[in-house]
Amino acid sequence: MDSFHPPASEYLVSVIIPTHNRLSRLPAAVDSVLEQTYSTHELIVVDDGSTDGTAQWLARERPSVTVIRQDNMGVSHARNRGIDAASGNWIALLDSDDRWYAHKLATQINALHNQPGHRLCHSDEHWLRNGKRVNPKHKHQKYGGSIFAHCLPLCAISPSAALINKSLFEDIGLFDESLPACEDYDLWLRISARENVLFVNEALLEKTGGHDDQLSQRFPAMDQFRLQALAKLIRSGILSPSQLTLALSTFSDKLTIFINGAKKRGKHDSARQLLEQFDDVVLKINQTI
Repeated sequence: MDSFHPPASEYLVSVIIPTHNRLSRLPAAVDSVLEQTYSTHELIVVDDGSTDGTAQWLARERPSVTVIRQDNMGVSHARNRGIDAASGNWIALLDSDDRWYAHKLATQINALHNQPGHRLCHSDEHWLRNGKRVNPKHKHQKYGGSIFAHCLPLCAISPSAALINKSLFEDIGLFDESLPACEDYDLWLRISARENVLFVNEALLEKTGGHDDQLSQRFPAMDQFRLQALAKLIRSGILSPSQLTLALSTFSDKLTIFINGAKKRGKHDSARQLLEQFDDVVLKINQTI
């Protein structure tokens, strides 16, 4: 794999790392990019309003890295800013608390070269929780091909595993900055509704969890954002009849669980407001399912 040399202009990889106050973890992520056996075109770190000396450390210790500094605007804005600035024709995303294995990009590019026509390639991963490797549940299994149905229940692709042709963002759009969380779930749904994806059935990175600054810790009721993403997709009119049926069914299940949970916690006003927000989708569900 290390000796694989595709045409340079065909696979110019720009790596985007968004980060906010993760200086304790960022060096491992940055170095995992710099140590790739396949040379990247550029590495862009978007410093999303860090106050822990991130920008100073990068300038002093990793001067080859392109750094974009901005006020704290959130991970979606940071990723989008990096994508807009990227000059490569392939975008590789990496979260600042994750780490690639050295052959990650080479393996994916080899797969793309051997199976042309794909614009999104992702891979399996190892999970670390509180410093220990754990086995993901069956529901987290990764797939390739037509994966729309697999993307509906939960986020089926890890951003750190994704290698995306830049033209796909031009056709599908960037991350939805209105979503505080589940912005990746939203993007994968929009992509998988339109085209197949390539999956490398090999763990090519370490994905870490269990720390307090993760979005899943800040927003425990993540399905509220999945409901927003699903509603947007259902309203978009891009889904085939079979995809629409699947999306409406998933929306109905998630909405029922969320409403019942809100009522159990005595949040009847929140439940009512949520129903009002999605009244058009509920009407479509009643007409279709």
